[in-house]
Amino acid sequence: MASLATSRTLNDPTMIARHEQWMAHHGRIYTDENEKQLRFQIFKSNVAYIEAHNARSNQSYTLEVNKFVDLTNDEFRASRNGYKKQPDSDSRVVSGLFRYANVSAVPDEVDWRKEGAVTPVKDQGDCGCCWAFSAVAAMEGINKLENGKLVSLSEQELVDCDIDGIDQGCEGGLMENAFQFIEKRKGLAAESVYPYTGEDGICNTKKAAIPAAKISGHEKVPANNEKALLQAVANQPVSIAIDASGYDFQFYSGGVFTGSCGTELDHAITAVGYGATMDGTKYWLMKNSWGASWGENGSSPIQFTRISWSKTL
Repeated sequence: MASLATSRTLNDPTMIARHEQWMAHHGRIYTDENEKQLRFQIFKSNVAYIEAHNARSNQSYTLEVNKFVDLTNDEFRASRNGYKKQPDSDSRVVSGLFRYANVSAVPDEVDWRKEGAVTPVKDQGDCGCCWAFSAVAAMEGINKLENGKLVSLSEQELVDCDIDGIDQGCEGGLMENAFQFIEKRKGLAAESVYPYTGEDGICNTKKAAIPAAKISGHEKVPANNEKALLQAVANQPVSIAIDASGYDFQFYSGGVFTGSCGTELDHAITAVGYGATMDGTKYWLMKNSWGASWGENGSSPIQFTRISWSKTL
């Protein structure tokens, strides 16, 4: 019955009107009629996928017709998922004991938003600099915990200025390199001083010379180690990478995400807490950088088993 209902909905002439309403709501303007027809077909296909998912009774999370619904998954990933893996030839190893290794007891749940250590959700736009937003969110959190002040820091400084190695602005980057850049530059400017533009720009050394926060080092969380990540997130927000390549993450609306999540890491986000649902499903609370209209006000609870790799300050 659900499949039949979905089919009727998609064949209804009102689907065109629905697309027009969606375009008006999101301010979408196409270059010509050919592009509009192409986007309409993608829109219709994605709506069918979303409605079929939501019609299933056993889902722990829902999808929605959001601002990304006229994009193919390949297009979406190309514009939003800019995490770059560490080159195989890079053999750097973080020495010493993981700083939280001896933490034996952690709270049942943590939400750093409630502790005032998380800035409002930001939107990277059509720029693959998720790596910068992830690194900055983790730094904003530790700065609040160490200094008592929550300051929104500049992703744009990283996009414009951290371009001598793996990090290449909207073309992608790596959080570890961002931390190294911040350490070398003795801090990062405030967002109010060096605001985000959503595109690659020329490094403004004058603005970058006014740091609002500093870090003295960073550290990797042991890879694929749930206990270690739990110990870290219990003490501070953590910059992490996930596989966010599927349609379900593109259209995610709410609930604990239990969808497909592999090990081909392509997107950087920030772990800002953890908890469990009434039925005992454990989840990580993730701050994303796709705007407040995505997910649960820009965030997503993701089931414990879906996280593959992480790092921290």
